Amino acid sequence: MSLETIPLATGGVPGLGHVPRLLRDPLAVLRSLHTEGPVVLLKVGTMPMVYVTSPETVNEVMVKKARSFRKGRLFDRVSELVGEGLANSNGSKHLRNRRLMQPMFYKERLAGYADVMSGRARSLADSWHHGQELDANGVMVTYAIETLAATLFAADIGRPAVQSVREDLPVIMRNMLRRALAPTWMDAWPIWKEFNRSATRMRSVIDDVITRTRAADPEGRPDLLSLLLAARDGDGVGFTDEEVRDELTTMLFAGSETVASTLAWALHHLALNPDVERAVLDEIKTVVGDRPVAFADVMRLPTVTRVLDETIRLHGVVTLMRRSTEPVTIGGHELPAGTEVLISLYGLHRHPGLYPDPERFDPDRWLPERVAARPREHALPFGAGNRRCIGDRFAWMEAVITLATLLPRWKLVPRPGARPPTEATASMAHPDRVEMVVHQRDAH
Repeated sequence: MSLETIPLATGGVPGLGHVPRLLRDPLAVLRSLHTEGPVVLLKVGTMPMVYVTSPETVNEVMVKKARSFRKGRLFDRVSELVGEGLANSNGSKHLRNRRLMQPMFYKERLAGYADVMSGRARSLADSWHHGQELDANGVMVTYAIETLAATLFAADIGRPAVQSVREDLPVIMRNMLRRALAPTWMDAWPIWKEFNRSATRMRSVIDDVITRTRAADPEGRPDLLSLLLAARDGDGVGFTDEEVRDELTTMLFAGSETVASTLAWALHHLALNPDVERAVLDEIKTVVGDRPVAFADVMRLPTVTRVLDETIRLHGVVTLMRRSTEPVTIGGHELPAGTEVLISLYGLHRHPGLYPDPERFDPDRWLPERVAARPREHALPFGAGNRRCIGDRFAWMEAVITLATLLPRWKLVPRPGARPPTEATASMAHPDRVEMVVHQRDAH
């Protein structure tokens, strides 16, 4: 069995395959390959990689035939960072750990986290002043990390620890995909020095927090770390310290980068679309009024939700990878065991067959009647099947609460002369800088 029946993507170079094309503009490649078929063959050097581009083939890999796949090369290469957390584990271990962690994201727990998020959002709003210039992405990265820390840990983990995560996480995210695709013989090269230092320091911070929390007796505390330390399966066996570290690291990756990027892009798009911004403000005024945003409000803000849906469609997860564990047919092509499969939700969410004029920001794409007209698999911002992100409602709730708190008080507009934000390749299509000026609503 071979991959010879799969059409080879254009733009390959002998010996290097599609690496030069991917290095020049990886996001453009991911956006364009749907024109070459629902299943396309890429070469990373001499390594073949199958890229699935249609909602049907993506669904085959992630849901219908998910048992024929496990996490692929990307997760193998970053396992030194996230270990065997939910994002990286497979089989019975993944199932056990997911069941242990699921109660941490039940409705009654989310309500408690919502109170923390609402307080943090009000503190951020209080810290701004009229005429202030800021990088919305940098502000939101700090905010998301510190808000996550407030829900993860019972007590303040200390400014050095938060500072480490704030400084190290962007370095890791910026280089993770490059590190995953690079051959193993490059691991010792000096180009990874900053990456390795950040990874080591962040793991050390997490280990220290776990040790201090376990020593303080986590029983009965509502924070996520204490719940992890107290969790037990049917046999009364809980997480080891190493497993707790892996899950905390996974939460830090998933719960800070995703939220920060989504919020920064949402503020950017709202600034450029005043009619949408006005509709959002009217809804917040009607539902929330002048009081703090509460857990019950989150499901009553559909316009805010559509803004976030459209933002994450445009700027969501760039790539996922899977590796076939047995021969499997995808899109009519037979893949042998061990085939690396690349899935780009970023590419899927910009497919013009699903989203006409796909580069345009249009929250009305998410009106119920328009969603119903698209294939069920048209949008997978948090993955699918048993690999769907366990904290999706947690992240979405934080984003809704934050926008609903900030927007009634402050209008953010692009800084005069600032260049538009560009997308940097990482797990998210996050912006490099989003330079804005803060205007008080009454003053504006």
